[in-house]
Amino acid sequence: MNNSINIRILQGDPIVHDVRNAQFPIRYRGLPLIEDKECPNGCTKCVEICPTNAIKLNPLQIDLGSCVFCPLCEEICPEKIIHFTQNYHTSVETRNKLIITKEIKSIKPEIVSKKIKKYFGKSLRLRQISAGGCNGCELELNALSNVNFDMGRFGIEFVASPRHADGIVITGPITQNMVNATEICYEAVPSPKIIILFGACAISGGIFQNSEVIHREFIKENKIDLFIPGCPPHPLTFINGLLDWLDKK
Repeated sequence: MNNSINIRILQGDPIVHDVRNAQFPIRYRGLPLIEDKECPNGCTKCVEICPTNAIKLNPLQIDLGSCVFCPLCEEICPEKIIHFTQNYHTSVETRNKLIITKEIKSIKPEIVSKKIKKYFGKSLRLRQISAGGCNGCELELNALSNVNFDMGRFGIEFVASPRHADGIVITGPITQNMVNATEICYEAVPSPKIIILFGACAISGGIFQNSEVIHREFIKENKIDLFIPGCPPHPLTFINGLLDWLDKK
Protein backbone atom coordinates (compact mmCIF):
# COMPACT_ATOMS: atom_id res chain seq x y z
CA MET A 1 0.00 0.00 0.00
CA ASN A 2 2.79 2.43 0.94
CA ASN A 3 4.57 1.75 -2.36
CA SER A 4 1.37 2.47 -4.29
CA ILE A 5 0.92 5.76 -2.46
CA ASN A 6 4.54 6.75 -3.07
CA ILE A 7 4.24 5.97 -6.78
CA ARG A 8 1.06 8.03 -7.00
CA ILE A 9 2.78 10.96 -5.30
CA LEU A 10 5.76 10.72 -7.66
CA GLN A 11 3.42 10.75 -10.66
CA GLY A 12 2.11 14.14 -9.63
CA ASP A 13 -0.98 15.58 -11.34
CA PRO A 14 -1.60 13.40 -14.44
CA ILE A 15 -4.53 15.37 -15.82
CA VAL A 16 -4.14 17.47 -18.97
CA HIS A 17 -6.05 20.49 -17.67
CA ASP A 18 -5.71 22.74 -20.72
CA VAL A 19 -6.27 20.51 -23.73
CA ARG A 20 -6.17 23.51 -26.08
CA ASN A 21 -2.60 24.51 -25.21
CA ALA A 22 -0.91 21.34 -23.97
CA GLN A 23 2.87 21.24 -24.32
CA PHE A 24 4.35 18.27 -26.17
CA PRO A 25 7.88 16.82 -25.92
CA ILE A 26 10.29 17.91 -28.65
CA ARG A 27 10.21 14.48 -30.28
CA TYR A 28 6.48 14.76 -31.05
CA ARG A 29 5.71 15.14 -34.76
CA GLY A 30 2.60 17.14 -35.56
CA LEU A 31 1.57 19.36 -38.45
CA PRO A 32 4.32 19.43 -41.12
CA LEU A 33 5.33 22.78 -42.58
CA ILE A 34 6.83 23.47 -45.99
CA GLU A 35 9.34 26.31 -46.03
CA ASP A 36 9.15 28.94 -48.75
CA LYS A 37 12.20 27.65 -50.59
CA GLU A 38 12.78 26.15 -54.01
CA CYS A 39 13.58 22.47 -54.30
CA PRO A 40 16.93 21.65 -55.96
CA ASN A 41 16.55 20.99 -59.68
CA GLY A 42 15.52 17.41 -60.33
CA CYS A 43 15.35 16.46 -56.64
CA THR A 44 12.65 13.88 -55.91
CA LYS A 45 14.10 12.34 -52.75
CA CYS A 46 11.12 13.10 -50.52
CA VAL A 47 8.68 11.61 -53.03
CA GLU A 48 10.72 8.46 -53.47
CA ILE A 49 11.15 7.79 -49.76
CA CYS A 50 7.56 8.45 -48.67
CA PRO A 51 5.98 5.07 -47.75
CA THR A 52 2.40 6.15 -48.55
CA ASN A 53 2.82 8.41 -51.61
CA ALA A 54 1.70 11.39 -49.54
CA ILE A 55 4.09 13.86 -51.19
CA LYS A 56 3.64 15.46 -54.61
CA LEU A 57 5.84 17.91 -56.47
CA ASN A 58 5.26 20.96 -58.69
CA PRO A 59 4.23 22.44 -56.35
CA LEU A 60 5.49 20.59 -53.29
CA GLN A 61 2.56 19.40 -51.15
CA ILE A 62 1.88 16.85 -48.43
CA ASP A 63 -1.39 14.97 -48.09
CA LEU A 64 -2.01 14.54 -44.35
CA GLY A 65 -4.72 12.02 -45.15
CA SER A 66 -2.02 9.63 -46.38
CA CYS A 67 0.92 10.85 -44.27
CA VAL A 68 1.95 8.55 -41.40
CA PHE A 69 4.04 11.33 -39.80
CA CYS A 70 7.30 9.44 -40.14
CA PRO A 71 10.39 11.69 -40.31
CA LEU A 72 11.81 10.26 -43.55
CA CYS A 73 11.00 13.24 -45.80
CA GLU A 74 12.31 15.71 -43.23
CA GLU A 75 15.53 13.74 -42.79
CA ILE A 76 16.29 13.25 -46.48
CA CYS A 77 15.49 16.76 -47.75
CA PRO A 78 18.86 18.39 -48.62
CA GLU A 79 17.45 21.91 -48.16
CA LYS A 80 15.45 21.13 -45.00
CA ILE A 81 12.30 22.43 -46.67
CA ILE A 82 9.99 20.03 -44.84
CA HIS A 83 9.87 19.89 -41.07
CA PHE A 84 7.36 18.65 -38.51
CA THR A 85 6.06 20.96 -35.80
CA GLN A 86 4.47 20.21 -32.43
CA ASN A 87 1.09 21.48 -33.61
CA TYR A 88 -1.46 18.77 -32.82
CA HIS A 89 -4.49 20.74 -34.08
CA THR A 90 -4.81 18.92 -37.38
CA SER A 91 -8.48 17.94 -37.73
CA VAL A 92 -10.53 19.27 -40.65
CA GLU A 93 -14.05 18.85 -41.93
CA THR A 94 -13.25 18.32 -45.64
CA ARG A 95 -10.72 16.01 -47.27
CA ASN A 96 -9.12 18.65 -49.48
CA LYS A 97 -8.07 20.72 -46.45
CA LEU A 98 -5.59 17.98 -45.53
CA ILE A 99 -3.35 19.05 -48.42
CA ILE A 100 -0.45 21.07 -46.97
CA THR A 101 1.40 23.59 -49.17
CA LYS A 102 3.90 26.40 -48.56
CA GLU A 103 1.04 28.79 -47.89
CA ILE A 104 -0.65 26.67 -45.21
CA LYS A 105 0.78 27.15 -41.71
CA SER A 106 -2.15 25.87 -39.64
CA ILE A 107 -5.42 24.01 -40.12
CA LYS A 108 -8.59 23.46 -38.12
CA PRO A 109 -12.18 22.55 -38.92
CA GLU A 110 -14.81 25.14 -39.65
CA ILE A 111 -17.48 25.46 -36.97
CA VAL A 112 -20.53 23.35 -37.72
CA SER A 113 -23.88 24.84 -38.62
CA LYS A 114 -26.20 26.01 -35.85
CA LYS A 115 -28.47 23.08 -36.64
CA ILE A 116 -25.73 20.50 -36.07
CA LYS A 117 -24.52 22.30 -32.97
CA LYS A 118 -28.09 22.21 -31.63
CA TYR A 119 -28.10 18.42 -32.06
CA PHE A 120 -24.61 17.61 -30.78
CA GLY A 121 -23.24 20.71 -29.05
CA LYS A 122 -24.12 19.77 -25.48
CA SER A 123 -23.14 16.11 -25.63
CA LEU A 124 -21.88 13.61 -28.15
CA ARG A 125 -22.04 9.82 -28.03
CA LEU A 126 -19.89 7.86 -30.47
CA ARG A 127 -19.58 4.22 -31.52
CA GLN A 128 -16.09 3.23 -32.62
CA ILE A 129 -15.61 0.76 -35.47
CA SER A 130 -12.28 -1.03 -35.83
CA ALA A 131 -12.28 -1.74 -39.56
CA GLY A 132 -9.11 -3.74 -40.05
CA GLY A 133 -6.36 -1.55 -38.60
CA CYS A 134 -3.31 -2.40 -36.53
CA ASN A 135 -4.89 -1.36 -33.19
CA GLY A 136 -2.64 1.69 -32.87
CA CYS A 137 -5.55 4.09 -33.38
CA GLU A 138 -7.74 2.01 -31.10
CA LEU A 139 -5.21 2.33 -28.27
CA GLU A 140 -5.21 6.12 -28.61
CA LEU A 141 -9.01 6.24 -28.58
CA ASN A 142 -9.08 4.03 -25.48
CA ALA A 143 -6.78 6.51 -23.76
CA LEU A 144 -9.41 9.23 -24.11
CA SER A 145 -11.31 7.84 -21.14
CA ASN A 146 -8.34 7.69 -18.78
CA VAL A 147 -7.47 10.22 -16.09
CA ASN A 148 -5.01 12.09 -18.34
CA PHE A 149 -7.45 13.15 -21.05
CA ASP A 150 -10.87 12.48 -19.48
CA MET A 151 -12.88 13.26 -22.62
CA GLY A 152 -16.12 12.76 -20.71
CA ARG A 153 -15.66 16.16 -18.99
CA PHE A 154 -16.53 17.73 -22.36
CA GLY A 155 -19.68 15.67 -22.77
CA ILE A 156 -18.08 13.38 -25.37
CA GLU A 157 -18.13 9.63 -24.74
CA PHE A 158 -17.92 6.29 -26.51
CA VAL A 159 -20.87 3.92 -26.18
CA ALA A 160 -21.22 0.16 -26.68
CA SER A 161 -24.32 0.21 -28.85
CA PRO A 162 -24.81 2.15 -32.10
CA ARG A 163 -28.44 2.59 -31.01
CA HIS A 164 -27.17 4.91 -28.27
CA ALA A 165 -24.75 6.79 -30.54
CA ASP A 166 -24.86 10.09 -32.43
CA GLY A 167 -22.28 8.88 -34.92
CA ILE A 168 -19.40 6.53 -35.64
CA VAL A 169 -15.61 6.79 -35.48
CA ILE A 170 -13.88 4.56 -38.03
CA THR A 171 -10.32 3.32 -37.59
CA GLY A 172 -8.56 1.10 -40.10
CA PRO A 173 -8.79 1.00 -43.91
CA ILE A 174 -12.05 -1.05 -44.04
CA THR A 175 -11.11 -4.57 -45.02
CA GLN A 176 -13.34 -6.91 -46.98
CA ASN A 177 -14.38 -8.70 -43.79
CA MET A 178 -15.48 -5.43 -42.17
CA VAL A 179 -17.55 -3.96 -45.01
CA ASN A 180 -20.90 -5.38 -43.92
CA ALA A 181 -20.24 -4.81 -40.23
CA THR A 182 -19.42 -1.14 -40.88
CA GLU A 183 -22.59 -0.61 -42.91
CA ILE A 184 -24.79 -2.41 -40.37
CA CYS A 185 -23.35 -0.43 -37.48
CA TYR A 186 -23.83 2.89 -39.28
CA GLU A 187 -27.40 2.03 -40.26
CA ALA A 188 -28.18 1.25 -36.61
CA VAL A 189 -27.23 4.78 -35.50
CA PRO A 190 -30.33 7.00 -35.28
CA SER A 191 -30.47 10.05 -37.54
CA PRO A 192 -29.10 12.68 -37.58
CA LYS A 193 -25.67 11.07 -37.38
CA ILE A 194 -22.05 11.84 -38.15
CA ILE A 195 -19.00 9.97 -39.47
CA ILE A 196 -15.47 10.63 -38.19
CA LEU A 197 -12.39 9.10 -39.80
CA PHE A 198 -9.54 8.62 -37.32
CA GLY A 199 -6.05 7.97 -38.70
CA ALA A 200 -4.39 7.65 -42.10
CA CYS A 201 -5.79 4.17 -42.73
CA ALA A 202 -9.38 5.33 -42.32
CA ILE A 203 -8.85 8.48 -44.41
CA SER A 204 -6.89 7.06 -47.34
CA GLY A 205 -6.03 3.42 -46.66
CA GLY A 206 -2.63 4.46 -45.29
CA ILE A 207 0.10 1.89 -45.82
CA PHE A 208 -2.58 -0.60 -46.90
CA GLN A 209 -4.03 1.59 -49.67
CA ASN A 210 -2.96 -0.75 -52.48
CA SER A 211 -4.15 -3.95 -50.83
CA GLU A 212 -6.62 -6.09 -52.76
CA VAL A 213 -8.64 -6.82 -49.62
CA ILE A 214 -9.42 -3.17 -48.91
CA HIS A 215 -12.94 -2.09 -49.89
CA ARG A 216 -13.67 1.62 -49.37
CA GLU A 217 -17.05 2.04 -51.02
CA PHE A 218 -18.55 3.09 -47.69
CA ILE A 219 -16.22 6.11 -47.53
CA LYS A 220 -17.06 7.13 -51.08
CA GLU A 221 -20.82 6.74 -50.65
CA ASN A 222 -21.25 8.60 -47.35
CA LYS A 223 -20.56 12.16 -46.24
CA ILE A 224 -17.62 12.37 -43.86
CA ASP A 225 -17.97 15.04 -41.20
CA LEU A 226 -14.49 15.12 -39.65
CA PHE A 227 -11.04 13.93 -40.77
CA ILE A 228 -8.45 13.37 -38.03
CA PRO A 229 -5.04 12.53 -39.58
CA GLY A 230 -2.12 10.68 -38.01
CA CYS A 231 -0.59 7.25 -37.57
CA PRO A 232 -1.98 7.14 -34.99
CA PRO A 233 -3.37 10.57 -34.13
CA HIS A 234 -2.78 11.83 -30.61
CA PRO A 235 -5.76 11.74 -28.20
CA LEU A 236 -5.58 15.53 -27.89
CA THR A 237 -5.88 15.83 -31.67
CA PHE A 238 -9.17 13.96 -31.41
CA ILE A 239 -10.48 16.05 -28.51
CA ASN A 240 -9.49 19.37 -30.06
CA GLY A 241 -10.86 18.39 -33.45
CA LEU A 242 -14.28 17.75 -31.95
CA LEU A 243 -14.19 20.81 -29.67
CA ASP A 244 -13.20 23.09 -32.55
CA TRP A 245 -15.80 21.55 -34.84
CA LEU A 246 -18.58 21.82 -32.27
CA ASP A 247 -17.20 25.21 -31.11
CA LYS A 248 -17.18 24.13 -27.48
CA LYS A 249 -15.52 26.82 -25.40
